[in-house]
Amino acid sequence: MSIDVSSVDDSENMDAWLFAASSNTELFFAGPMGGTRHRLLAPPASGAWRIGDPVGRRQWISIPGPFPLEAGGVLPSVQLAYETWGQLAPDRSNAVLVLHALTGDSHVAGGVAPGHPTPGWWDGLIGPGRALDPERWFVVAPNVLGGCQGSTGPSSPAGDGRAWGSRFPVLTVRDSVAAEAVLADRLGIDRWAGVIGGSMGGMRALEWAVSEPDRVDGLFLLASPAASSADQIAWCAPQLAAIEGDPYWRDGDYHHAPPGRGPHTGLGTARRIAHLSYRSAAELGTRFGRQHQVGEHPWRGGRYAVESYLDHQAQKLIWRFDAGSYVTLTRMMNAHDVGRDRGGVAAALRGVRARTIVAGVDSDRLYPLAQQAELAAGIPGSDEVRVINSPYGHDGFLIETAQVNALLKELLEGD
Repeated sequence: MSIDVSSVDDSENMDAWLFAASSNTELFFAGPMGGTRHRLLAPPASGAWRIGDPVGRRQWISIPGPFPLEAGGVLPSVQLAYETWGQLAPDRSNAVLVLHALTGDSHVAGGVAPGHPTPGWWDGLIGPGRALDPERWFVVAPNVLGGCQGSTGPSSPAGDGRAWGSRFPVLTVRDSVAAEAVLADRLGIDRWAGVIGGSMGGMRALEWAVSEPDRVDGLFLLASPAASSADQIAWCAPQLAAIEGDPYWRDGDYHHAPPGRGPHTGLGTARRIAHLSYRSAAELGTRFGRQHQVGEHPWRGGRYAVESYLDHQAQKLIWRFDAGSYVTLTRMMNAHDVGRDRGGVAAALRGVRARTIVAGVDSDRLYPLAQQAELAAGIPGSDEVRVINSPYGHDGFLIETAQVNALLKELLEGD
């Protein structure tokens, strides 16, 4: 039996529970009282993890409030989801913090499983013989504050039981690091052997090294800047406009809506725009050229192959991510400036004490090598950018795992 969501009343009293069924990642819809589960014919209003979904490998800490935020807001409490690999050494010297990018989460490694609709996003780094070998390292990966895969964010229930939605406060990278510092405390980790991250994860890693310099021994910054530029903010502007212009956005208060009634069009458009900045023009040209999609013709209402590719990326995201988190975290990245209230970027970078490797991707048009050069020149002891050769653009930091493994081993082991 299935539900025709076009016939479901879109009312304020409609609630839904979402269930990640199994490794086939099918999603099901049930009424608020449970009962018969039906396969969805449309994506849920939000692809966020919800209470009642399979836990998977997640663990949580609860941070009692009030939790003050840099922009002036306050969260009454915070839940932070995280995953770990390996065991913490008796002297607590082997802990490594891995920080994800915009639409990533705590599931760095591992396959698709209940609670984890996608495989690990950096799976090639964790495992026997790899840079983050669990026999040697205790790896910790939190879902960022403001995210949608178990940590407190716009899709999380507020005190009244309804999703935060439009009421969710403004976050900055410093807020995410403040929450992650509590996680480190709870795990008994005084110092990280390494803090690593790419893209938004690199912003968070840099903030760790500046705001908590005595807690970071090794720092790996990959495809990220000291401060977001006008060009990067400009790339984000149409993405935000697409989501907030979707009639189902409802000013961010859409989480109660039935399947098919979330801001999917806007989120999908945002993903298409973003994905263009993640890949290089050369790669798209080589991979797709001017070919049309098989069985379609652009002159007869069909699509070019590259259009079909972007449609596919959009569809994948709307089933696993939350539009409110996308907006919250995009604005968090826009606000990233490690030099804010610290006398500028140069002064902030001089405060880094960690052994540091800065790396960038030669074909990255979103966070170009010039930004990594600024980091390398400003951080003591790090005077050159390690260049990852890749045709894949910004996504090279996720794809070129052999090159990333070598650099990370060099940082952690001196290889």
